[in-house]
Amino acid sequence: MHPIADALPDTLCYLDGQYTPLRDAKVSVLDRGFIFGDGAYEVVPVYGGQPFCFDEHMARLGRSLAELRIDNPRTPEQWREITMKLAEPGAASPEASPQAVYYQVTRGVALRDHAMPKGLVPTVFAMVNPMKPLADAVRAAGVACVTAADFRWQKAHIKATSLLGAVLARQISVDAGAAETVMFRGEFLSEASSSNVWVVKDGRVSGPPKDELVLAGIRYGLLARLCADSGIPFDLRRIARDEVFGADELLLSSASKEVLPVVTLDGQPIGNGRPGPIYQQLYAAYQDAKQRNR
Repeated sequence: MHPIADALPDTLCYLDGQYTPLRDAKVSVLDRGFIFGDGAYEVVPVYGGQPFCFDEHMARLGRSLAELRIDNPRTPEQWREITMKLAEPGAASPEASPQAVYYQVTRGVALRDHAMPKGLVPTVFAMVNPMKPLADAVRAAGVACVTAADFRWQKAHIKATSLLGAVLARQISVDAGAAETVMFRGEFLSEASSSNVWVVKDGRVSGPPKDELVLAGIRYGLLARLCADSGIPFDLRRIARDEVFGADELLLSSASKEVLPVVTLDGQPIGNGRPGPIYQQLYAAYQDAKQRNR
């Protein structure tokens, strides 16, 4: 066995109807997910044994699969059953560490041909990973980010498994010693390599519109609700580059980051260079939402 494979965890995963140790799971080299990245994925955080925003994640998975013309091979109830089964060993108590359940659906196995073959049985895979919370010191200080042109394809709203563009974008920030790469299509903000980006100005939270140029993260709806509950104005619109650099606060959001303050961008301070009051308010509201989910 390959030395990397030897190091794989023996945690349970789900593959095509069977639960098996992750290190033993195998798919065909002719799977279109391997050959073309022809599939969709979703990641659901689990806190205290309970999936968070599960219905919203399932709705987005359904939208992505529909865009790819792949019938959803499982019902929401079946996806929930898989989620609970995989998360159960790591969710023994409400104080258990957060987990992330990853789901992937590909078009299935076929001889290599760019055209979409009919009648394929989708490959269905799911696994669970620990989700490491960011250190309190990181949140207190905020993070540095860099910018780049958004060179990805024009269907960024699909949560597709073909993530090479996102991988290349993320490596830009890795090489710069930064937390994320904030991307622009022309002169307008789109998103980061694996996060949505939010601009705060004069107490208002603004984000790019939900269209084919951004992946509308689950936190789009969640932040809108948290802002409404907290009395914070919220809108979605085109945001110019100079507005991003001139923001009072700049925030990232994702399942793993939750809400995270950006304090420098390309070496320039955002606002006063420290996490701001809107971030503090939204982060506290986010933690309350997690507690209410249990």
